[in-house]
Amino acid sequence: MSEVLAKYLPEHAVVTCFELIKANQVHLKIVNERQTRHGDYRKGISGKHEITVNANLNKYRFLITLVHEIAHLVAFEKFGRNIKPHGAEWKYTFQRLMVPFIRPEIFPNQLLGLLAQHFKNPTASSDTDARLALALKQFDEKDDVTYVFQVPDGGYFRIKNGRIFQKKGIRVKRHECLEVKTGRLFLFNPNAEVEILPG
Repeated sequence: MSEVLAKYLPEHAVVTCFELIKANQVHLKIVNERQTRHGDYRKGISGKHEITVNANLNKYRFLITLVHEIAHLVAFEKFGRNIKPHGAEWKYTFQRLMVPFIRPEIFPNQLLGLLAQHFKNPTASSDTDARLALALKQFDEKDDVTYVFQVPDGGYFRIKNGRIFQKKGIRVKRHECLEVKTGRLFLFNPNAEVEILPG
């Protein structure tokens, strides 16, 4: 198992992650990309703790996702099944489990400060923390990625499912965009990946 983990995790995180998986009797599955989530946890019918993580994540996002899902398991076991999935008990557990990993041997310097800030009050998804999400995306193996914050106001763009939008402006931290087909207004995080269309 640790040889498999070594392909997906920062080198100095492998042993600690392996210990976490063993200690919590996790059945880990590394799966093909899902658009809607990086990973998930569920207790199977057999009582096994099943965690899935997308195979296409860069090693830093893979680590955060794996620990995020293990935090669900640990929080449910410790505080009971009636807690909110991303409530105070989960946040506390996630913070505690991440502490051993927020070190310069594991994460590059440009991520450490952002991680320390994020883990003061972790959110349900690191994608909602725009600064951290953009910093993490720098380590993805992708070329020519465009983000919604790079689209000029009034410009048109397409998202992965083919829907087309016109960017209108910014509301607090998110970008207000009009779906061309329906005329409905949507809010996008600045780090949403898009394809800019010619005006």
